[in-house]
Amino acid sequence: MMTYLLDDLEAQDLVLRRPDPRDRRARQVVLTETGRARLGEVRRSLASAEARLLADLTDGDAEQLRVLLSRVAQTAQRELVAPHEMKC
Repeated sequence: MMTYLLDDLEAQDLVLRRPDPRDRRARQVVLTETGRARLGEVRRSLASAEARLLADLTDGDAEQLRVLLSRVAQTAQRELVAPHEMKC
């Protein structure tokens, strides 16, 4: 699955795969200039959307929300890696 994602990113000139100088059997994935520019655009867009969504919260409330959402995301990630059987 990762290979397909990298293929797509490389086709869009966002990343480049090159041999690892320490181990020619391995590949390094590096951002291209196009990839760096696109990443900057996405980060700015995300920051703008976040600012709009959190505009009515205090700085403390916004930080608390980020912390809580991060904890929920960590739990969700663990569930994806090692799902527990649901008991009905």
